[in-house]
Amino acid sequence: MLLKKRIYSFAIQSRAIKPHIYSSSIINQFSSSFSSSSSSSSSCFRFSKSKFFGTPTNVLFTRNIEDLFVKNKHLFCSQPKSVENFKCWNCGVEADNATPFLFCQACRTVQPVNHSIDYFRIFGLERKYNIEGGELEGKYKDWQKKLHPDLVHSKSQREREYAAEQSARVIDAYRTLADPLSRAIYIVNLEGVVVDEEERITDPELLAEIMELREAVDEAEGAQSLNQIQAQLQEKLKYWSKSFEDAFLSKNYEDALASIRRMTYYRRANEEIVKKL
Repeated sequence: MLLKKRIYSFAIQSRAIKPHIYSSSIINQFSSSFSSSSSSSSSCFRFSKSKFFGTPTNVLFTRNIEDLFVKNKHLFCSQPKSVENFKCWNCGVEADNATPFLFCQACRTVQPVNHSIDYFRIFGLERKYNIEGGELEGKYKDWQKKLHPDLVHSKSQREREYAAEQSARVIDAYRTLADPLSRAIYIVNLEGVVVDEEERITDPELLAEIMELREAVDEAEGAQSLNQIQAQLQEKLKYWSKSFEDAFLSKNYEDALASIRRMTYYRRANEEIVKKL
């Protein structure tokens, strides 16, 4: 019983459940699933963003790592399965685990998408928030040279389909990691922390700042005034991006989520300014 109370307390703190709407049967289910997930390094539990912020009974538990990536793109596991030995579907050569297996180096054949390879691994980057934009762009261009559908038009239908899927995934990976806000949301998801991008603001200080910002945008006369506000927003985005990095490195996910909220609303305000320019 003491274990269940501790698990329940942990779940409340991590926003996995709300204390006033969950019955003891749900707590027992949560406890049972938590115990099961602790028994194996290759199993875990996670929650769907669209579900656990909605109907409380729609909590999804799983012990299948692959299902986390295949069934729902919003589910991530902080205990990834060890890298498997993949073989080329065309020539049968075993892949080098040091590099993501998107393209066979032996027969130069495009491989099917492997969702267990996260976006950082696609580009051979360390899983960290602060990355070099030039390095990311260079590796993105290298992949596009190998995977672009136009370059495999003479290949088999199967390989052309693989190329289209891989190219789309590489593009999504690049766009996600190239943008500071998207990268922040993605990297905390990989750690099992879910971001509710539609969360209502409850911080009085942030609410007041947003209202003042909206008034300034509405009252701005001409492009010069809007550009000045936009420059201030960019500085705020840089500040909270650094704040997120510090919080993430120290595994202070509460502060990391607070930084993401700030970055989200500053981004939205900037988009409103762009519309008016």
